[in-house]
Amino acid sequence: MKRNIIILALLLSNVVLGQESKVDSLDQFIMNQAKKFHIPGIAACVIKNDKIIWSNSYGYRDIENEKKMATTSIMNIASISKTITATAIMQLWEKSKLNLNTDINTYLDFTIRNPNHPNIPITIKQLLTHSSSIADGSSLKTGFECGEPTRSLKNWLSNYFSKKGEFYNEDENFHKAKPDSLHQYSNIGFGVLGLIVEEVSGIAFHEYVQKNIFEPLEMTNSGYFLNQVDSTQIVTPYLYLGPLQKVVNKKDKIKILPYFNPYCNYSFWNYPDGLVRTSVEDLSKFAIAYMNEGNYKSQKILKKETIDLMMSPQLNEAVNEDKDQGLSWFQSPSLYPSWFHGGSDPGVSTRMYVNKVDKITVIVFQNANEDNSYYIIKKLYDAFK
Repeated sequence: MKRNIIILALLLSNVVLGQESKVDSLDQFIMNQAKKFHIPGIAACVIKNDKIIWSNSYGYRDIENEKKMATTSIMNIASISKTITATAIMQLWEKSKLNLNTDINTYLDFTIRNPNHPNIPITIKQLLTHSSSIADGSSLKTGFECGEPTRSLKNWLSNYFSKKGEFYNEDENFHKAKPDSLHQYSNIGFGVLGLIVEEVSGIAFHEYVQKNIFEPLEMTNSGYFLNQVDSTQIVTPYLYLGPLQKVVNKKDKIKILPYFNPYCNYSFWNYPDGLVRTSVEDLSKFAIAYMNEGNYKSQKILKKETIDLMMSPQLNEAVNEDKDQGLSWFQSPSLYPSWFHGGSDPGVSTRMYVNKVDKITVIVFQNANEDNSYYIIKKLYDAFK
């Protein structure tokens, strides 16, 4: 009997040691990524079924003030935000308040048509699948500014699409190809989707999302604007400037760090395409809902059938050769059957992979615009799948 107890104890200790070894290996891998790609801070988590089974953070969310990155730190997640915009649209679709295949001008009080194909309507589905023929003109960058947006979404978009508008440019704002014949990523298209949510629901887009997505999911540290979130937890985005050096703090044990230039806490007019400010922990609740047929605890944000539709190929091979485009979501060929979205903006790189079949999600936030987060995603995915 005693011998059996000893054997069991040894087996259990080996399991614990194995788990610790795996975690140590993951930590070392992620820290090496941070060093190699000059990333000030990284936060990540792995979710299985309906809870986080692993999470950690590394480095700084604010180098100058020596504030550590945390899974509760709040940063803008760039284009992952598009999955939340799509969720808002599909909630209204479930309530029969809009039709995915109807001309978008049905829902707007100004006209959007590709001047190269003036008789062909643009639909909501085309906006959701980046096949609308709406292009991202150079004026999109004009809308980036420190602090809160100084133009309303409607003012911005009406000036982008109206022929007498301040930002109208026929050559830049539209592709030559007709709607539904070209798969070309469009940030502007998701701004239009946000405006459609406003017009159909009768409230501002950010208020609709707060009421119908963030609050039901208990995403208490999430919003679009700075005044919606805890300013003391905001992550600073950085640009790495190379081999220049800077003294961060004379009391710091590591007095010399690679020089990083902080961006301001910026926003942009086309905010439904990428300005959700949230934390890894908060976003995990959104992922849990998608993995569990739209349910988070006792709340349901979408029907199972709607999520299945969103996470299924929507374009034929002639338009989308890889047939990986869902309704805002993309299918991952390397981490099949996951559906994912990434985000990239100044000082920001994010990724979220959701596998609703095996019920596993991996999320990674970085406060530097470096395209390495997939490697961290894959390492975590393979470790916990």
